[in-house]
Amino acid sequence: MKTLFTAALALTPHLAQAADTAGLPHAFDAGWQGQETCELLFENESVRVGRCAFPPGVGHEQHFHNPHFGYVLEGGTMRLTNAEGESLSTTEAGATWSTAEVTVHEGLNVGETTTRYLIVEPKPAAQ
Repeated sequence: MKTLFTAALALTPHLAQAADTAGLPHAFDAGWQGQETCELLFENESVRVGRCAFPPGVGHEQHFHNPHFGYVLEGGTMRLTNAEGESLSTTEAGATWSTAEVTVHEGLNVGETTTRYLIVEPKPAAQ
């Protein structure tokens, strides 16, 4: 976990927001058709860690992410929709990604397996 934490802290969460998040839930709070898809696993003054799971046919309503690091626990195929359009993302266990700005999207598992992610989100430094 130390490696994930170090990678998350390397992000720059103080960057200006790149997307309009007004009225949208945070990724850890967004669900799908009334069911929860993510759970908060850990939180302290500097970081939040969540785990999200999407069985086939289950998605993640439109939501935003603060800058974060992601780790794929179980891979699968998600259809992602954002302001630029739709794309397919097929992942395998052990894959990672990171973002340095706020992002907005919706996802839907269009594959045949449940996919699970770990999201590590540093909190902005107190000013």
